[in-house]
Amino acid sequence: MEAERGARRAGIRALNSAFYRGNRGLIGLCLMTSVVESGLNLAVAYLLQVMIDVATGGAPEQLEWVAALSAGIVAVLVAGALISCYAFPRMMERASKQYKNHVFKMLTRKSISSFSSESSSRYISALTNDVTAIENGWLSQVPRLVQQVLTCVGALVMMVWYSPVLTLWALGLSLLPLVASLMTGNVLSRREKQVSDGNERFLAMVKDMLTGFPVVKSFQAEEQVTALFEGENDALEVTKRRRRRAASLIDMLTGLAGLVCQLGVFLVACWMALTGQGVTVGMVMAFVQMMNYIMQPMSTVPQIYAGYKAKNALVEKLADAMAENVERGGESIPPTLREGIQLQDVTFGYDPQKPVLRRVSCEIGAGTSCAVVGASGSGKSTLLNLLMGGYDGYRGSILLDGHELRGVSTDSLYAMMSLVQQNVFVFNDTLRRNITMFRDLPEAEVLDAARRSGLSGVIGAKGLDYRCGENGCGLSGGEKQRVSIARGLLRHASVLLMDEATAALDNQTAQEVTDAVLSLEGITRLVVTHRLNAGTLRRYDTILVMRGGTICERGTFEELMAQKGYFYSLYTVAQSGDAD
Repeated sequence: MEAERGARRAGIRALNSAFYRGNRGLIGLCLMTSVVESGLNLAVAYLLQVMIDVATGGAPEQLEWVAALSAGIVAVLVAGALISCYAFPRMMERASKQYKNHVFKMLTRKSISSFSSESSSRYISALTNDVTAIENGWLSQVPRLVQQVLTCVGALVMMVWYSPVLTLWALGLSLLPLVASLMTGNVLSRREKQVSDGNERFLAMVKDMLTGFPVVKSFQAEEQVTALFEGENDALEVTKRRRRRAASLIDMLTGLAGLVCQLGVFLVACWMALTGQGVTVGMVMAFVQMMNYIMQPMSTVPQIYAGYKAKNALVEKLADAMAENVERGGESIPPTLREGIQLQDVTFGYDPQKPVLRRVSCEIGAGTSCAVVGASGSGKSTLLNLLMGGYDGYRGSILLDGHELRGVSTDSLYAMMSLVQQNVFVFNDTLRRNITMFRDLPEAEVLDAARRSGLSGVIGAKGLDYRCGENGCGLSGGEKQRVSIARGLLRHASVLLMDEATAALDNQTAQEVTDAVLSLEGITRLVVTHRLNAGTLRRYDTILVMRGGTICERGTFEELMAQKGYFYSLYTVAQSGDAD
């Protein structure tokens, strides 16, 4: 438990430091301009007092140095503004960029299984809405906070110098906005967290709606889906309205209390000036100006503090999510499988109370080819997911050259194995970069993998620089599947796992792809397939037949047919279906 808390704290620190790492010089420039602006504000208050006192009976010659001082203030103000115009946008850019880069790098360390058990919308929201909330609520407010706090402290010093008695009155009346700030301090952070959660739900719903749009149209469910969208959209906007209402309430209460405080100080100062208690008209106006400097932090600091707490809540929420399903460390093993894969009494279920695999035992020799067949739901895909290290919660042993898979580092496992699945994701990029997965590879090697996966015709017609569109909308289902197979061939992994990879291909192309895979030398091939073609199945060294989460039969095609068992029945039914 203590280790988990320590890891959580480390994750939060890493996320927070991403804003400031390599950014301290720009932050320093921004804070320096804030300090300068604070001093200029106090100087303006002093000049206001002098000019009014001169105008109401002071020495006219004082106007010369007042004018010179005013010109100096303006010059420094312009210089500070120019520095701020350079430093502040750069500081914000670097902070936001580094934070999002760090978050994405942390995302890439999560395991393959994480996005089958987690909602990706939480991370989309964290990289979009939450970053914007942190920028607006905290990062952009830090220079303003420093400037207002320094100006407030300086104003108090000047007020004491002018009149200790009037300062005491001012401090007493200032308790009103302070109390208002304390009463509303935690409201905004709670509302910001609620908005973040609402955005996450809304993004998940939109993603589902758009992904399932063909299903919606085919079932004529537009009206029902629109109602669901409107309901979720209404809930999100209500949450955002409550956040805005909380911010407005804080503004109103602190503003109203500040106005009462300011008017009270002004009335006391006027009374002291009229009764000859050492307060001049210029001092009255200076006090009013400095009360603005005191009131500003009292109205904005609670909001900035609420933004700071909201930032912490969003960062902690993300750190907790990032701590789930992280790639494991462990033993580094050679990337080449030399002896084989051994499963010993492996039992596993996504729900521990409902096993999908039951006491599975088998051996797959290095460099051999193995077909996995069986009815839908028999555990074929789950077996491949376990071999890819997707889940550690199995009972029994999975050994890679004698190394227990649970103890092997994820990097070593992925260096050894490549998985080609039925569901293919194609990036909105060129055909070349989709095949190579953004690596720089010789064109001859790319074209060879494309040829062996049946992509030559597509490349001949469209070219390697053809942009595939969002999720490959410019390609057919079969073409996307061939891209996935080409990726697997280019990995040169020692173990190639294929999960119904030819399901979307026509018979001729599927046969060509399978022949290419079976012709690979020195690679261990484990292929889940529903295509029970005698000519192809005879080429596999071993066929594993799964039924109800167990391996009920194993052997070559001829051996299994001779047994006239479950495989014989599957094959016979498949042939009669093809004949129909």
